[in-house]
Amino acid sequence: MPARFRASTSRRPVFRKSKMRHLNRVPLSALRAVEAIGRTGSLSAAADELGVTPGAVSQRLAKAEDRLGATLFTRQAAGLCPTEACARILPRLTLGMEHLAAALGQLAEEDGQSLTISVAPIFASRWLIWRLHRFHARVPSVSVRVEPRTEMTDFRSSEVDIGIRVGASPGRGIAATRLLEQRVFPVCSPALAGRIGRPEDLLSLPVIRETPSLFGWQVWLSAHGMTVPEHLSGPTYADASLCLDAAIAGHGVFMAWETLAADAVEAGQLCAPLPGRHATGQSYWLALSPRSDRKPAARAFRDWITDELDRSVRAWRGPSAP
Repeated sequence: MPARFRASTSRRPVFRKSKMRHLNRVPLSALRAVEAIGRTGSLSAAADELGVTPGAVSQRLAKAEDRLGATLFTRQAAGLCPTEACARILPRLTLGMEHLAAALGQLAEEDGQSLTISVAPIFASRWLIWRLHRFHARVPSVSVRVEPRTEMTDFRSSEVDIGIRVGASPGRGIAATRLLEQRVFPVCSPALAGRIGRPEDLLSLPVIRETPSLFGWQVWLSAHGMTVPEHLSGPTYADASLCLDAAIAGHGVFMAWETLAADAVEAGQLCAPLPGRHATGQSYWLALSPRSDRKPAARAFRDWITDELDRSVRAWRGPSAP
């Protein structure tokens, strides 16, 4: 579940004018496809990163191979494997794409009016997207692009300005701001809430879980002097948002964290039948990319989201909440 950030390194190759003519042989879109396939190992992963279909990536690869007169990848059971010739050039292609991204990022930094934010999809859909209009009201000149991604943010090979993830720590060598400690509490539909009067009653109902490990249940139950039973009934979903929807639909009890479920409780879609919200040891972290650390828009967003989370916590836990 935890996702961290990768630190950035700085490398400065020297390009000679006489070599620039080779760039005319292959379209940049085809080179981007080759680099993405080589790094991710599949057409689908490359397509997801580039924001196009796998068919489009395949066509770009074919164009690159045609222009270069060489086969760049072979199909294997594990995916696409670079040929010997391709393996030799891939590190330099990646380096080149990093420098192109840095150049574009420098332009964005100079105008200071755009932000790309990488954030866990569940946090984006259940909390951030419903409040982003308040950032636009505070800083109307800044445009925000939200990239919902589950994988860790690699500031070296992306144009991301800000990464927001959940984990026990942001990762080694990363300067990050802790936004909010993650707390969990049981939720269910209003129809089921009447059947719950004490912690033991939770276990008499179907338990909705995100993974078989029952994340959060041991934290909450142990705070009430209980342990997780060996066998519990109830469905398992691979996505926490689906778990929340199942709880809203009345399919059982879900151990949710505040940024996921508190708005639904406030709206009356869910009930929190028992008191107590307990820390999991995980937190939300915000990291700025090294190139965006001095960007006024990035600092404005960091200040805004800190204030907005404070506002949410006071609404969820009361005015005296820390």
